[in-house]
Amino acid sequence: MTVLTVTVSPSLVAKPFHLAFTRPVVEIDGIETETAWGTTEFTLGSGQHEIAVAFRYRGTHKAKLARARHELAVADGTERVRLTARLGARNGSSFTITEE
Repeated sequence: MTVLTVTVSPSLVAKPFHLAFTRPVVEIDGIETETAWGTTEFTLGSGQHEIAVAFRYRGTHKAKLARARHELAVADGTERVRLTARLGARNGSSFTITEE
Protein backbone atom coordinates (compact mmCIF):
# COMPACT_ATOMS: atom_id res chain seq x y z
CA MET A 1 0.00 0.00 0.00
CA THR A 2 1.05 3.58 -0.68
CA VAL A 3 0.64 6.53 1.67
CA LEU A 4 -0.85 9.56 -0.08
CA THR A 5 -0.10 12.81 1.73
CA VAL A 6 -2.35 15.70 0.65
CA THR A 7 -1.59 19.22 1.88
CA VAL A 8 -4.50 21.62 1.27
CA SER A 9 -4.00 25.34 1.81
CA PRO A 10 -5.96 28.52 1.08
CA SER A 11 -4.25 31.61 -0.30
CA LEU A 12 -2.51 33.75 2.32
CA VAL A 13 -4.86 36.67 1.59
CA ALA A 14 -8.01 34.63 2.32
CA LYS A 15 -6.55 32.27 4.93
CA PRO A 16 -8.31 33.76 8.02
CA PHE A 17 -11.66 33.63 6.20
CA HIS A 18 -11.23 30.04 5.03
CA LEU A 19 -9.98 28.79 8.40
CA ALA A 20 -13.10 30.23 10.04
CA PHE A 21 -15.82 29.50 7.48
CA THR A 22 -14.83 26.68 5.12
CA ARG A 23 -13.63 23.05 5.13
CA PRO A 24 -11.63 21.34 2.38
CA VAL A 25 -12.87 18.15 0.76
CA VAL A 26 -10.53 15.55 -0.74
CA GLU A 27 -12.12 13.08 -3.15
CA ILE A 28 -10.29 9.88 -4.13
CA ASP A 29 -11.85 7.75 -6.85
CA GLY A 30 -15.26 9.29 -6.18
CA ILE A 31 -15.18 8.87 -2.39
CA GLU A 32 -15.04 12.19 -0.58
CA THR A 33 -13.58 12.96 2.81
CA GLU A 34 -14.05 16.28 4.55
CA THR A 35 -10.67 17.22 6.00
CA ALA A 36 -9.04 20.16 7.77
CA TRP A 37 -6.80 22.76 6.19
CA GLY A 38 -3.29 21.34 6.35
CA THR A 39 -1.98 17.82 5.75
CA THR A 40 -4.00 14.60 5.69
CA GLU A 41 -2.80 11.08 4.89
CA PHE A 42 -4.67 8.41 2.93
CA THR A 43 -3.79 4.84 1.91
CA LEU A 44 -3.91 3.84 -1.77
CA GLY A 45 -3.31 0.69 -3.75
CA SER A 46 -1.27 0.70 -6.93
CA GLY A 47 -2.88 1.78 -10.20
CA GLN A 48 -4.68 4.84 -11.57
CA HIS A 49 -6.52 7.16 -9.18
CA GLU A 50 -8.52 10.32 -9.65
CA ILE A 51 -7.89 12.87 -6.90
CA ALA A 52 -10.06 15.98 -6.56
CA VAL A 53 -9.89 18.82 -4.05
CA ALA A 54 -12.57 21.41 -3.29
CA PHE A 55 -13.97 23.32 -0.34
CA ARG A 56 -17.40 23.85 1.10
CA TYR A 57 -18.82 26.27 3.62
CA ARG A 58 -19.25 24.92 7.13
CA GLY A 59 -22.77 23.61 7.64
CA THR A 60 -23.30 22.75 3.98
CA HIS A 61 -23.06 19.20 2.65
CA LYS A 62 -23.44 19.24 -1.13
CA ALA A 63 -21.74 22.20 -2.81
CA LYS A 64 -18.08 21.71 -3.69
CA LEU A 65 -16.41 24.96 -4.70
CA ALA A 66 -13.09 25.65 -6.48
CA ARG A 67 -12.83 21.97 -7.44
CA ALA A 68 -9.71 20.75 -9.23
CA ARG A 69 -8.82 17.23 -10.43
CA HIS A 70 -5.52 15.35 -10.68
CA GLU A 71 -4.86 11.97 -12.29
CA LEU A 72 -2.41 9.96 -10.19
CA ALA A 73 -0.58 6.80 -11.27
CA VAL A 74 0.79 4.77 -8.35
CA ALA A 75 3.37 2.15 -9.30
CA ASP A 76 3.83 -1.11 -7.40
CA GLY A 77 6.29 -0.63 -4.54
CA THR A 78 5.73 3.13 -4.20
CA GLU A 79 5.83 3.96 -0.49
CA ARG A 80 4.67 7.59 -0.45
CA VAL A 81 3.19 10.19 -2.82
CA ARG A 82 2.80 13.84 -1.88
CA LEU A 83 0.25 16.23 -3.39
CA THR A 84 -0.16 19.92 -2.64
CA ALA A 85 -3.45 21.69 -3.38
CA ARG A 86 -3.35 25.50 -3.16
CA LEU A 87 -6.41 27.69 -3.54
CA GLY A 88 -5.99 30.77 -5.71
CA ALA A 89 -6.19 34.26 -4.20
CA ARG A 90 -9.05 35.62 -6.29
CA ASN A 91 -12.69 34.91 -5.54
CA GLY A 92 -13.77 32.18 -7.95
CA SER A 93 -10.26 30.73 -8.28
CA SER A 94 -9.88 26.98 -8.24
CA PHE A 95 -7.27 24.84 -6.53
CA THR A 96 -3.97 24.06 -8.22
CA ILE A 97 -2.80 20.51 -7.49
CA THR A 98 0.88 19.61 -7.83
CA GLU A 99 2.67 16.34 -7.28
CA GLU A 100 5.98 16.49 -5.41
